[in-house]
Amino acid sequence: MSGSRRTVDDMRVMFQSCEGFDPQQTTDFFNSWAETYEQDSETMKYRAPQLAVDFLNDHFCGSRGDAQVLDVACGSGLAAKLMFDLGFKHFVGVDGSKGMLEQAAKSGLYRELKLALLGTDPLPAQTGGFDVVIITGALRDDYVPVSVIRELCKATKPGGYVCMSRVDPKSESGNKYKTSMERELQLMVEEGLWSPVDTKEMHRYMMDVYNDKSKDEKREEFLQGTMYLYRKSLNKL
Repeated sequence: MSGSRRTVDDMRVMFQSCEGFDPQQTTDFFNSWAETYEQDSETMKYRAPQLAVDFLNDHFCGSRGDAQVLDVACGSGLAAKLMFDLGFKHFVGVDGSKGMLEQAAKSGLYRELKLALLGTDPLPAQTGGFDVVIITGALRDDYVPVSVIRELCKATKPGGYVCMSRVDPKSESGNKYKTSMERELQLMVEEGLWSPVDTKEMHRYMMDVYNDKSKDEKREEFLQGTMYLYRKSLNKL
């Protein structure tokens, strides 16, 4: 770990250096980033886990202490730490980065951590095994394909919740991903797999570290995002 904290400009250079990475290169990037991930998330004012967990908690009906939670693309465990503070106790984590899973293990919150590259490997989760499935931050172009959403639903118990957050990057590919994702969400409603609970815009999701900024521009630029909460149909496994 570097002795000095990264700046926002450092983060911008880091992210721009990994544009166009293939899945293995992206995994290697997250492995190398894992040790300083939480510190850098604070620098970027990355609020997705807090916003998504609060969004889920506002709508959750049931026993938090008994709920089985699948934390997908769990990273270092930011979402689980926040959920634990709200009374959730039982977590299984999945991530494509071994380095991130090692950081998550240090939290002591997960009864099991599984390595899987989402979209390439099948989601390693029991069908209908979880009261809550949550994924924050990973649903975006070049990270997790839209096809994974059906796997999230499949892992959820009938009547259980799927909570997702998606950043709105300022790019053509980001707009295409949003359109594709929201089409899939609606198709799954029409197929009777689940029903929408709520959708909410996220303001100031995180600082924009993906796009160049003029040296004369001092104002902080933030990305926006959207949160989605669905409840699996009672008659579906």
